[in-house]
Amino acid sequence: MKSSIIIIFNPIAKKASERKIAKAYDLLKSKGYRVEVLTTRNKGHAENLTIEAIKDNPSLIIAAGGDGTFNEVVNGVAGTEIPMAILPFGTTNVLAKELGVPENVESAIEFALSRTSKAVSLGKISSIYENQLTHHSSPISRYFLLMAGIGFDGETVSRINETVKKISGKGAYIISGFETLMTYNPKEIIIDINGKTCNGYSVIISKVAKYGGNFKITPNARLTDPFFYVCLFKGKRRIDILRYVIGIVVGRHLGYGDVDYIKASQVKVKGDAHIQIDGDYFGKTPADFEVVPNAVMLVF
Repeated sequence: MKSSIIIIFNPIAKKASERKIAKAYDLLKSKGYRVEVLTTRNKGHAENLTIEAIKDNPSLIIAAGGDGTFNEVVNGVAGTEIPMAILPFGTTNVLAKELGVPENVESAIEFALSRTSKAVSLGKISSIYENQLTHHSSPISRYFLLMAGIGFDGETVSRINETVKKISGKGAYIISGFETLMTYNPKEIIIDINGKTCNGYSVIISKVAKYGGNFKITPNARLTDPFFYVCLFKGKRRIDILRYVIGIVVGRHLGYGDVDYIKASQVKVKGDAHIQIDGDYFGKTPADFEVVPNAVMLVF
């Protein structure tokens, strides 16, 4: 019998099913591994399951779900030597596209078993959480694999209906984006990048090239690099947002005069704007961002 593999499975991910996870389990068992499937029950549960799972020192943890599930698992496994692989069942599967992981179960399992683990740098966000009931505040921080979106991006994610997301997938983001655009009236945010102060209305702080699927907002970003690429959008009008979206789709946004593209290792954002990390809502600014080198072992 080979070493053990633990699968952290999110059953409500867009493309998840009991049939698929059973197939993954059978494939791994057929290759001689001891396999345990741990199923999440609610938001945040994947991280807790991962923290418990690493106590048994498995040879591999496979996160089965979408980018939000991968974020939770990476927050549980970061700082350990236990490698993490992914089984993409999500809506956009940005991490899978970035790594080249197939969405087919058999191919994804073969990918996880045949590739080696590599040290990956993570983004880390630090902020202050204020309890609206008690008005007590406390520091909060999280790792992210992909990107943080602040401003229009963050507000769009904050408005997403989870039921609609389960049914329509990417359609939920499109609907929420349209609703956000119709009422968008942003406040200016102040960004400190490498000690230089910039002003704008939306910003993407990224560790990867891809965004929302195969679109590339920060084309030079790499998971293994110990720095971010930051894309700052300085326009606030609705027509500006539409222009940015079109520019991203056709790959010309970095040539716009009101878009800054900067390499950075630390970023501070002040103001009053919504934040998303790895496609899930985080909270509001102010927040600080840093890169943590070699924080997790990722299979790809």
